[in-house]
Amino acid sequence: MSENLIQSSTGTPWADWQHSAHLARASWIAPQQLCPPGRRLVLVAPHPDDEILMAGGLLASFKGREQELVLISVTDGEGSHPHSTQWTEHRLRRQRPLESRHALQQLELDLNTLDWRRLNLKDGALPRDEAFLVNHLNQLLKPDDLLLTTWRNDGHCDHEAVGRAAAQAALARKAQLAEVPVWAWHWATPDDPRLPWPRAHRIQLGEALVARKRQALAAHASQLQPDGDTPAVLPQRLLDCLLQPFELVFL
Repeated sequence: MSENLIQSSTGTPWADWQHSAHLARASWIAPQQLCPPGRRLVLVAPHPDDEILMAGGLLASFKGREQELVLISVTDGEGSHPHSTQWTEHRLRRQRPLESRHALQQLELDLNTLDWRRLNLKDGALPRDEAFLVNHLNQLLKPDDLLLTTWRNDGHCDHEAVGRAAAQAALARKAQLAEVPVWAWHWATPDDPRLPWPRAHRIQLGEALVARKRQALAAHASQLQPDGDTPAVLPQRLLDCLLQPFELVFL
């Protein structure tokens, strides 16, 4: 799936996904089942906002467990508005990490104890940095870690590069890999055979976690507002899918 196809797709509405037999068969797990206390979660976000889109509810459940959480922000998201006069790369490079900070505060996480690493790699060019990412993760990961990142076939070159690097590092370090579809909700169809449905599980989110995820997502104003005649980066149909009372993971 290419990014051109993502951009040309009108998006699959949540009403269609509700009829997905594959999604209905995905087993339910609680956040504490996926990553119980005493186990470390290493979350790798290709861009600011991906940590919320992927796992804002799961992250909110780590309130009080920040010492068991590592967040890696791979890029500063400066490539989200190509050719924009309002959102230049320079402005985005400052703005989007600030939005991430505000979003994490909306999840009520203590940023003073959170291990948050920003790699400052170039947005839109992560395939060339895959080897660096693999090496970084190999040095960081421990065998019992849960490594969570974007699905390696998600349809965005950065999401896919980070997914591939995480899969390689998880295998080498004997960590568990959890891959999360983000843009796949947009371009895929409800029973799409390209998705690894046998590996699909739904992390169950209560109302409070969904509410905090929604508040955190609202912090990413640069991605939610139209830029003149250009629609918002994050389409409403995609947001509807990602703000359901669960988060889909491939284990």
